[in-house]
Amino acid sequence: MGQALPKPALRPFLPADVPMLAAIFLAAIEGLTGDDYSEAQQQAWAQAAEDEEAFGKKLAGQLTLIATIQNAPVGFASLKGHDHIDMLFVHPSVAGQGIASMLVDALEKLAGARGAAILTVDASDTAEPLFRKRGYTPMQRNTVTLNGEWLANTTMQKALGEGAAPGAPQ
Repeated sequence: MGQALPKPALRPFLPADVPMLAAIFLAAIEGLTGDDYSEAQQQAWAQAAEDEEAFGKKLAGQLTLIATIQNAPVGFASLKGHDHIDMLFVHPSVAGQGIASMLVDALEKLAGARGAAILTVDASDTAEPLFRKRGYTPMQRNTVTLNGEWLANTTMQKALGEGAAPGAPQ
């Protein structure tokens, strides 16, 4: 019989979290996106965490939640404004264990409580299946330039609240 994994928990972002979250960001890009993005694209993407002060300001300027296991951060997600998931990163060692879903679920509830009728995300090709499984509908493909590299993602949306059809105007 397998040993039960410790139960993950959520807590708000603290400024002292920045170095650990930068490390999770880098580990997630390096360890989870290789099937969808080239090494050059991964390196360009990862550069966003090189300036920890700027990375921390971005996280502090949004509603950022930290997923922890035994009080150690293992993932994070942020809500930009009241209706856009900006960042969702989970350490590769806990990928596939429901951490990302727990974070997205919490952001959906917070966005709904803040009055959002529709939640959007520009999902990486790696994260797109997770959002699709959670009821997000693809709206458009995008290409963005990061540090000289082109990266693709998909703008997706989900209607929040009961009886709302994905993509329906609210």
